[in-house]
Amino acid sequence: MAVNANKPAYLVVDARSSDPQAMQRYRELAQVAVANFGGRYLVRGTPYEVLEGSDWRPQRLVVVEFPSLEKARAFYDSSEYRAAREARAGVSDFDMLLVEGY
Repeated sequence: MAVNANKPAYLVVDARSSDPQAMQRYRELAQVAVANFGGRYLVRGTPYEVLEGSDWRPQRLVVVEFPSLEKARAFYDSSEYRAAREARAGVSDFDMLLVEGY
């Protein structure tokens, strides 16, 4: 897939946690990492409505916009976000995808 540095990229996450209080440290670390790579939260655990389909029921839906796929990948591979992932280990399960926008 060709990457266009002028297009934004979106990280879409279905975050499930068995211990919401333990996730506080993850959120703090992730927020710093997102900002460090030019990201901004568009959706962060707000209520949603399913209009079609019945299989996908995210527990906590998060959408983060990054300036480009490169920035989003750099965020995910960064030491800052690695520390955030370690903070949520054992108390959460994430489905996460990265998609290029227009």
